[in-house]
Amino acid sequence: MPPDSFTDEGPALGEDDAEDLLRGICFKTGPPRTVGVELEWLVHDLHSPERSVPARRLEEAFDGLRTLHLQSALTFEPGGQLELSSPPAASLMECITSTAADLDTVRPALRTSGLALAGLGQDPWHSPQRMLREPRYDAMETYLDRIGPAGRAMMRSTASIQVCLDAGHEEPGPLGYGRRWQLAHLLGAVLVAAFANSPMRENRLTGWRSTRQALWTQLDPARTTAPSVRREPRGAWAAHALDTPVMCIRAADGPWAVPERLTFRDWIRSGLPRPPVRADLDYHLTTLFPPIRPRGHLELRMIDAQPGEDGWMVPLAVTTALFDDPEASETAYRTVKSLAETAGSRPAPRNLLWLNAARHGLADPELHTVAAACFAVALEALPRIGATPAVQEAVAAFNERYVLPGRCPADDLGTPVNGKDLRT
Repeated sequence: MPPDSFTDEGPALGEDDAEDLLRGICFKTGPPRTVGVELEWLVHDLHSPERSVPARRLEEAFDGLRTLHLQSALTFEPGGQLELSSPPAASLMECITSTAADLDTVRPALRTSGLALAGLGQDPWHSPQRMLREPRYDAMETYLDRIGPAGRAMMRSTASIQVCLDAGHEEPGPLGYGRRWQLAHLLGAVLVAAFANSPMRENRLTGWRSTRQALWTQLDPARTTAPSVRREPRGAWAAHALDTPVMCIRAADGPWAVPERLTFRDWIRSGLPRPPVRADLDYHLTTLFPPIRPRGHLELRMIDAQPGEDGWMVPLAVTTALFDDPEASETAYRTVKSLAETAGSRPAPRNLLWLNAARHGLADPELHTVAAACFAVALEALPRIGATPAVQEAVAAFNERYVLPGRCPADDLGTPVNGKDLRT
């Protein structure tokens, strides 16, 4: 690869420039006004979801979906998972309404191909082949294979709900970005536990309520753990991003290089095999997978995909209420602070709190107590943030079925079940 392959993308990036960019772009502060959601779905045969779907059949169906008029961005993951990423919405209900409309368009189109969406955090039957053959996915797989088999499983057979919320005010207080950053790393474990929905893999129980979350703990810790929440967020994240190994180096032609133990900071200092530019830093940030990723807004990445056609609305509504309603946010923060001792000094998701959440769900007594309190707070806040009676009822029904008795959706899949029960 010629050293000037990317000179048209701008000048070489200096270390101070990179740190300034990271501090400026990852926490964009202001009053919380927007919300978004990214929904990943497994795609299964409509009538026999336990049967593997050939890649060619998926590709033909996905080609048809690309012609649909959607408000959300439609993309596909390496194992054939479908993802809808909503545009930023001015309210919870605007986000729900637009995303639900897109799903109402996608589902019938898939059915004409004999396919259906399945809301599960981990494919309980299959270990799919990789469909997408692009240089970035080739490089990602090479990098992850150095650590173990969990990387391929994560890429090909998992699905999540990612809730995107504004970073918050610059000033301290319940909606300040520092408080929201701390809240996310404790409340995140509660969300893992309450919405755990992946107890099986390859038709066997794994011993985890959230096998998907367990897989993340088996990947590169530098890439998948959170920076210290005891440090100021901007400085902590900037250092974390610069000191994380580079997954790959983009190339204009041919395969992308996959260096070993080259941090982004080292790459800037050495300038080899070519000096990095701003676009390289932007791409590097997309290869960092902590449970909460600051991308101007906060991207909460720890929630398993949920069962039912509308199950995704519940974690979106609960999380938005607990973050964006000032009264609820203050109460939730005081409630989850009790979890800090269990979390200890190790970063999420590798500390005891997060491991308990993934393994036990709400069967863990401490997480059960906190989840029950947080759901009560969220239910009180939902009318204040404009949630419709239907959304309030959905959250209340989830609370009654799962949270109050100390259960999670994974507990409905405690033994191998037929495809009809798993389909959405």
